[in-house]
Amino acid sequence: MDGPGDPDCPICHGIGFVGFDVPMDDPRFGQSEICVCRLNSIQSLKQQHLFQLSNLGSLAELTFSNFMPRGRVGLGVTQANSLEQAFNSAQNFAGTQKGWLLLTGGYGSGKTHLAAAIANQAVSMGTPTVFLTVPDLLDWLRASFSSSGDSNFEERFNEMRNAAMLVLDDFGTQSSTPWAEEKLFQIINSRYINRLPTVITSNQQLTDFEGRIHSRLLDPDLVTHVHILAPDFRNPTDEFGHPELSSLHLHSKQTFGNFSYRKDEGLRKEDLNSLREAFEAAQAFAENPKGWLSLHGTYGCGKTHLAAAIGNYQAAKGAPPLFIVVPDLLDHLRAAFAPNSGISLDKRFSEVRTAHLLILDDLGTQSATPWAREKLYQLFNYRYNAELPTVITSSALPDELDQRLYSRMSDRRLCRIQIISAPGYTGK
Repeated sequence: MDGPGDPDCPICHGIGFVGFDVPMDDPRFGQSEICVCRLNSIQSLKQQHLFQLSNLGSLAELTFSNFMPRGRVGLGVTQANSLEQAFNSAQNFAGTQKGWLLLTGGYGSGKTHLAAAIANQAVSMGTPTVFLTVPDLLDWLRASFSSSGDSNFEERFNEMRNAAMLVLDDFGTQSSTPWAEEKLFQIINSRYINRLPTVITSNQQLTDFEGRIHSRLLDPDLVTHVHILAPDFRNPTDEFGHPELSSLHLHSKQTFGNFSYRKDEGLRKEDLNSLREAFEAAQAFAENPKGWLSLHGTYGCGKTHLAAAIGNYQAAKGAPPLFIVVPDLLDHLRAAFAPNSGISLDKRFSEVRTAHLLILDDLGTQSATPWAREKLYQLFNYRYNAELPTVITSSALPDELDQRLYSRMSDRRLCRIQIISAPGYTGK
């Protein structure tokens, strides 16, 4: 960067500097500035340095032209719409290079492809761009401590804070040490204050971010947030988004259309009314999944049928939920402890608690160990605070459940409790 200028330059004649053509009383008299020919060279070297730092070479093929805006054939309408919205938002951001873009969604949903496409287009437009996964960013900063002291660290740190375009991929996968949290906040806060174009991708919920960062990402005047519902593109068989967990496919025949009010069984009027009210509550929830719906009644009364009908209705709209029997859920979590498990407990638990719609069948039938109670409480507490749509079925009355769960289900602002008094269906 400190080399001479262009030897053929008619302005500096290869020196690389030109003096200010000003009167003697001007403060700039006798001083010089970098010649345009050398400035272009410096800018090119700096851009090359940032491009190498960003590791965009391995991502050069990820562009808007080879992205499938509506995903694979057969993707649900809601899933395809969310993917197309993310594609359009990314293209618009790459063109304007203003504000922030936050892309969230599951693994393989297309976040990194869109982020890399933005970075590649920005580089082609001459914008100095840094693209890094957050763990790599922190490793890069840590490594600077052992190279040439604080000055080198500050130089690297300032590159992150002041880059014309910064793309942070896989936000939330980093080791959350106090030092890491502080450095990330300083980068985010500096860019927030200066309104520098920034792209962030994450497979976490927004509420999982550190409080100060979470607050800044909520700014609607700066941040465009798009959540992608599409499943893992690399696993086309994962059409439901939870192939190992969800048992909704086992209930594919249970719909609202074939739910019976059982009028020919001689049930009491109040029992028939309870079935009708539960059906109407489930149907309304399926149309607009907000808050919680908790269905309670004896075994075989129809509560699982209604919960599955909600799941199948949403799946038909392209937004399949995670439908899981509570004892099976706990078995899946325990299996994550195994040495040969392909997934960590934290990742498995995060997949469940952040599901866009969670249906928990047969709550209360699980083994009531302290560990099981604690995991269920953590699950309920997270979804309660995040107000994530949740359906619960249980043969126990609400006040017979763990009191910590019951206290959250008792919030009528969030949860509707529906008691089915009808007896179990006998097939008559």
